Formats: sequence, C-alpha cells, structure tokens
Amino acid sequence: MDLDSTRLLHEDGHQEGVQTGYTRLGTKPCLHPLLAVLEEAKLVVGFWLRPGNASCANNVVAFTLDLLANLPAWIHLRLVRADSGFCQPQWLDLLETRKLHYIVVARLLKPVQRLLKKDLRWQATEVPGTEVAEVWHQEVNWRQPRRLIVLRHRIADKQAAGQRTGGKTIVDCPGYLYQALVTSLPATVPPLEVWRQYNPRAGCEEVIKQLDADFALPKLCLKQFWSTEAALSLSVLSYNLTQLFQRHLGWMDRVTAATLRYRLFTTGGIISNTGGVTTIRLAVPVPEEREWWCRLLQKLISLLPNCNSVAQTP
Repeated sequence: MDLDSTRLLHEDGHQEGVQTGYTRLGTKPCLHPLLAVLEEAKLVVGFWLRPGNASCANNVVAFTLDLLANLPAWIHLRLVRADSGFCQPQWLDLLETRKLHYIVVARLLKPVQRLLKKDLRWQATEVPGTEVAEVWHQEVNWRQPRRLIVLRHRIADKQAAGQRTGGKTIVDCPGYLYQALVTSLPATVPPLEVWRQYNPRAGCEEVIKQLDADFALPKLCLKQFWSTEAALSLSVLSYNLTQLFQRHLGWMDRVTAATLRYRLFTTGGIISNTGGVTTIRLAVPVPEEREWWCRLLQKLISLLPNCNSVAQTP
C-alpha cells in the first residue's frame, strides 16, 4: 500500500477548504487530498480531503487507523510505502505497533547528512554507479533506533548511461545523488533489495494522473467542503470501478477511462420491447466486433469466476 498526497489548484479560492498552500507552481489556492493505493491492483483504498494549507502528513495517523479499520479482512498488507513527507515518528510507531512492514523515505536533515559525511562502508552493487550502506540510526524524536538504508548514485555514471534516478545533492558531497530509506524490513532483506521494493511506488503517481485526466479530480470544487469531498470520492469510486471492470475481463494491460469510452461506452444502441422481451440492440456492424462483444457480455454475466479472459480489442 502506497500513501501519497496531491495538490488540486483552484485559482478563484472562494470555496470552503481552498487555502493557500505550496504547489509545484509556487504558493497557490488549492486543496490537499490524501490517498492510499494498493499497488498490485491499482485501486484507491483510502481518500480524505484536506484544506490546501495542510502539511503532507497532516492527520495521517487518523487516516491510517480509519483505513485499517475498513480494509477487508482478506487483504493482507505486505508492505507500506511513502515519501519523506510521511516520515513522522507517530506514524512509524503506529505501523510498528500494527506489525506492518514499511519503507519510508527519510528526510536528509543534518543528522542524516552527518552520517553521509562519515566513513560509511559503501558497498558496490550490480547497478552501475550505485552504492549502498546500512546503519542503525535514531532521530531526536524517535523512540528507538531504526534501520536506515543509504544509497548514493554517481551522477557522471548515470548521465553517461542516460538514466534517471532519485535522490538529492549535498553541498559537502559533490558528484553524487543521495537517498535514505528507513525501513522495518528484517536484516535478511539486503539493502539493494529494500531500494528495489520501494521503487514501484512510482505507480501511485500514475494513479493520480489518471484521476486528474479522466475523472476531473482538479476540477471538482463545490462551495461546501464536505460536498467537494463527496464529489471527489465519487470520482475515486468511478476510477476503482473501471479498474475492477478490466480485472474481471482478465485484461493484464490496464487502459485509461478514455480508451474504455472509445472501445465500449460510446457504442450506440437502443432499448426495445419486442414480443414482451426487453432487448438492447447495439450498433456493432462488423462481424469480428460482434463476436468480441458476445464474448465480453458472456464474461460479464458469468456468476462463476474463471480464467477465460476477453481480448482487449476485437
């Protein structure tokens, strides 16, 4: 499960909850929702709306408690991931109390920077230009030491290979990009594997992009705050339904809502009542498309799940 937040810009700023907050375009009137996404299923399992001036981790403990209370019992969370905005001691304590493994980006503050300047035992990896180190580190506001995985990426090697990588530069350590990950995974998981398990979290950004592009997340802003949250929650629910629809059809490569509209939802048709039988007549003239539609409808009305998937296109 990945936690993330996004900024919804609203330039007029007259609606309840729209407050001036930091965005990629500077300080702007916005809303600041909080989301939780299941990576494997690409489903949003938690959504809370917050005012635009809320911090990244504002109310994250209550959000997580509410999410865990409502998560279906058959869903087992293998790992929780989040960026540095969520690296708060109260939230890490909660995850440890609930025995949930996590990987969270640590903030590169002065204590961590002092670690990087020391003689750490950097180990080369099979990833060219990337080295790792591992230490037990305790921040001032942490109740106990935690496992810290530190990575440094040689900028020259990455540029020569045409690769992009995360990380930040430090003035006293030029030529490298640094990353730090705090994790509760056991020592049997190597440092490089911790980094690799964190990297797929970028898929959460794709979910947010789809919510913005296909479900009008940045455009829905009503006068009342709770009305806005209800409208945005309906958008999130609609997104989840499109994902579950594709999963039911057995599609491995997920498509956007715009593609679904083009292939399925905009197909013309009429409802008729012939001989006392209600019939839907679809405008599908091509025989190949008719055969595909028949397989799709058979799959949809089947009460028993099976492995017979329907092709994504006729």
